[in-house]
Amino acid sequence: MVQTASDVLIAVCQLLAPVADDPMTRCSDPPVLRYNVPMPFRAVSPAFAKKTTKTPPPEDTGMESAYLKALGEKQTPVLVKLASGETFRGWIEYYDVAMIRLTREGAPNLFIFKHEIMYIAEDNGRRNR
Repeated sequence: MVQTASDVLIAVCQLLAPVADDPMTRCSDPPVLRYNVPMPFRAVSPAFAKKTTKTPPPEDTGMESAYLKALGEKQTPVLVKLASGETFRGWIEYYDVAMIRLTREGAPNLFIFKHEIMYIAEDNGRRNR
């Protein structure tokens, strides 16, 4: 006679159950095993609660226009490197939201879009060799 595990469990429970009315020893149904059922977790205490993080710095601080204005007023020589790798030397005569005007000695002035500029650095007067 072949018996399943649940049949054996029921028979053992019936033999070992001293009192049928005791809810702790009652064996009417075999226990149900459940897999992949989420376990209940205790509530998060305030000490482990998610802490608020600082807000990241703003994308635009407003210092770009102040820096370009200072460079233009002092006619500071600058080196402008473009995303294409080209470099130009001169001083910033004019700027707005989208572009700068680079004034150069002995060469035509350039209007350069800001989205094409990799960086602007103050020129120390050193030339590339």
